[in-house]
Amino acid sequence: MANGTFGLSHVDSSGKERMVDVSDKAATPRTAVARAEIWFPPDAAAKLGLDGAANVVDLQMPKGSVFHTARIAGVMAAKRTHELIPLCHPLPLDHVTVDARAAGSGVVEIIASCRANHRTGVEMEALTAASVAALTVYDMCKALSHAIEIRSVVLLAKSGGRSDYARP
Repeated sequence: MANGTFGLSHVDSSGKERMVDVSDKAATPRTAVARAEIWFPPDAAAKLGLDGAANVVDLQMPKGSVFHTARIAGVMAAKRTHELIPLCHPLPLDHVTVDARAAGSGVVEIIASCRANHRTGVEMEALTAASVAALTVYDMCKALSHAIEIRSVVLLAKSGGRSDYARP
């Protein structure tokens, strides 16, 4: 199969894993946006001021500023995605943003956005940024409760390359 077994680009026709050959592709602008949601149980949410108010600017814990630390962790993770996901290409990212905010009763939302001018997409970088930022929120707040949940990590949109995508 031209696209590998079952149409998977990271699997060759004999079923072996492979890094996709992008050498013949043109470099084009690529963007991706991902979201992670972290849920706090009611007692922890109340201690943090997340019990109904979405106007929390930041959460302060003994380890420091939760949202600031999560944003930095997310940016750092996006830049190192190829070291974490075995078949990802190393990409020269042009821009990464990570926003962490209270998003309703007991929920913190992470939005990560990545941009590059390259021959392959930046979806994995955006998803990695959102995931690591969410893990950082968990790490910084776990002293309040180990029942905190990272409930979702999803790709919201991507553009550039063969196809665009936007989560309905």
